[in-house]
Amino acid sequence: MATGKDEDLALGEVESTVEMAEALRASGVVDDLLAQVDSGEVALTGEGGLLPGLIKLALERGLAAELTDHLGYEKGDPAGRALPNARNGTSPKTVQTEAGPVPLEVPRDRDGSFTPRLVPKGARRLGGLDDMIISLYAGGMTLRDIQFHLASTIGTDVSHETISKIVDEISEEVLAWQRRPLDPIYPVVYLDAIVVKVKDGGHTRNKAAHIAVGVDMAGIKHVLGIWVQQNEGAAFWASVCADLANRGVRDVLIVCCDGLTGFPEAIAATWSQATVQTCVCICCATRCGSCPTATAKPWPQPSNRSTPRRMLRLPVPNSMRSPRRS
Repeated sequence: MATGKDEDLALGEVESTVEMAEALRASGVVDDLLAQVDSGEVALTGEGGLLPGLIKLALERGLAAELTDHLGYEKGDPAGRALPNARNGTSPKTVQTEAGPVPLEVPRDRDGSFTPRLVPKGARRLGGLDDMIISLYAGGMTLRDIQFHLASTIGTDVSHETISKIVDEISEEVLAWQRRPLDPIYPVVYLDAIVVKVKDGGHTRNKAAHIAVGVDMAGIKHVLGIWVQQNEGAAFWASVCADLANRGVRDVLIVCCDGLTGFPEAIAATWSQATVQTCVCICCATRCGSCPTATAKPWPQPSNRSTPRRMLRLPVPNSMRSPRRS
């Protein structure tokens, strides 16, 4: 049986995550912990859980290392008595994480100049909890639903006001992105709308997301903006073009769009010299839709022998045959 010294040596020699997992499994510590989790003696997440306990140990050890680096001497070193600053106990603090609430003992110094970076002052949430809240909100959950979901799944009690503040901060960043300045010239701009499902007033509704994609002078595509409206219309596209012009787009060479009625006029109202190019897919769909069904013929099946597709001869309608010479 391996001794504790041998186990420490084995853990210190690992070089990858897989090797670390194998070393922990070989030590038997993980099996004992997981057995307690399976029996219900120890919770995996939530208050008093295994993962929050491991996070607590890691964070407090990192905070202690930061304070040592700030003071310039190790804890218990007699050389620290000659220095003007010293350790001054700890302060209790609870942070919310993806694994649940984690109570911490944050170390302090005597003159109050220590500013931890691992757990900044005033921080109450760590480890991607904000990203989880934003993801749930983007999925259509209300603030109350998010609060109940976090409490029931990971045991994290986040107030309604905190969740609302997180969402508002993201909304401000989205608004700043929508109003950011753009390049003065884009050789090509794509304008199109896609129908998406949006949760509005407790109901899921179909709305048109108007998307503008511009190709800059280096040939790189950029999403210039996204505007959500109830339905797609030329009048709203005119306001989109005006918004792009107000954000700095002075000229566009080619605008690719679909065959919406009034679309070219809406574009010309902002960029009068731009060339409006109808999307090739729209052109093909329009041409195919105008073909009479009665004249449609099935695609000829290839023979048993392997004949290249380019050598297949397709039937030519009588209307397209050239007149025979007399």
